[in-house]
Amino acid sequence: MLPASLLVLERGWLSSNNVLFLEGGQAALIDSGYVTHAAQTVALLASALAGRRLTRLLNTHSHSDHIGGNAALADAFACQVIVPQGIDATIAEWDQEALLLSPLGQSAARFRHDATLAAGEEIELGGLNWRAIAVPGHDMDALAFHNPERRLLISGDALWRNGFGVIFSELLGHPEDGGGLKAARDTLDTLARLPVDVVIPGHGAPFVDVDDAFERAYRKLAAFEQDVELLARHALKVILAFALLERRQLRRADLPDFLAGLSFCRSVNARYLNHSNEELARWLARDLIRVGTLREVDGVLLAA
Repeated sequence: MLPASLLVLERGWLSSNNVLFLEGGQAALIDSGYVTHAAQTVALLASALAGRRLTRLLNTHSHSDHIGGNAALADAFACQVIVPQGIDATIAEWDQEALLLSPLGQSAARFRHDATLAAGEEIELGGLNWRAIAVPGHDMDALAFHNPERRLLISGDALWRNGFGVIFSELLGHPEDGGGLKAARDTLDTLARLPVDVVIPGHGAPFVDVDDAFERAYRKLAAFEQDVELLARHALKVILAFALLERRQLRRADLPDFLAGLSFCRSVNARYLNHSNEELARWLARDLIRVGTLREVDGVLLAA
């Protein structure tokens, strides 16, 4: 499915996939995973590089599971770090609110970027020419990368085999952007027009069932468009599941205070659900336990 110069290191949550491009004695990488996996990412890359020198690291967008290893990789391999043009100032100022670190209770090591890449620009990676494509929605400044000759798409979190990343921008309420749901639909329309045989997503294995993936994504998006509260509930579940995967456990009695300490959860609850902290915690725990994402042992919530 993939050219010999392209290697996908499929990661489990919490980290995004790492897409490695082999370029003779050098290499380039897209996305670096979550900060708590940084040492593992360095080790995985050192093995995959097999003596090559990592010269460039690019990010599809600025969420913690995609940039968390940037500092460690830059330190270990002395590589150039390239970020989407739209997040240039946010990264430089290390605005943890805008990066959705503090609002979601997530972490990332601060890093320095060396250059930016804008939508519409072309870049050579692994001996192939890739065009950067704006894919707002999940992240309003996100980029995907498309190679028309080999009909390859590196989609980040704009398109997965079974959907796409949480549309945070809709829930955070930025009317000047026209809304995250509209942006996500425009993004799917843009990607669906491209010649693509293989998609390399930000999470999960590369896939060739491209038409089916778009059908699933459009259905999911339509459900959110019809009921924004459904999106709000989905987002809160994702945030709590991520938190438990990182922390491994949390006393159920502490869950109301934990959720109240996250500004994103407070805002979404106030705007869409209007639950008390206790009601919100009870509902979230119940639903995530019911679907097997979490389990409870002696009053302690654990990642399943």
